[in-house]
This record gives sequence, C-alpha cells and structure tokens, in this order.
Amino acid sequence: MPQDNRQKPTPNDQRSNVKNPNSREYKADKENRSDQMNPNNPAYPSQQPPDNKEPSRQ
Repeated sequence: MPQDNRQKPTPNDQRSNVKNPNSREYKADKENRSDQMNPNNPAYPSQQPPDNKEPSRQ
C-alpha cells in the first residue's frame, strides 16, 4: 500500500488558498459570503445580530 506523504495544511496554507482568486476555496468563500449578505436569502434575517441597544439617556 503506498504511503500518503501529504502533511496537514498549516493555517497559512489554508489562508493562501482562501485568498487566491483561482482556487476552489476562494470561490466557495465568496459564494458563501454573498449568500449570507443577500437579503433575499431565507436565512438572512436570522443571521443579523439582535438590536440590544438601550436608549441613550440625556
């Protein structure tokens, strides 16, 4: 059985994959972000942080 000599990717390797516009990871990351920021996406309202601000006192 052949040995698998591949090493576990380092965080820097993973970051470079996400930042490289020609990689699968970059395209998946951008697509995921655009889905999350799309108001027509059914999950959009649930992803927004709650508005827990107290009224300002003057």
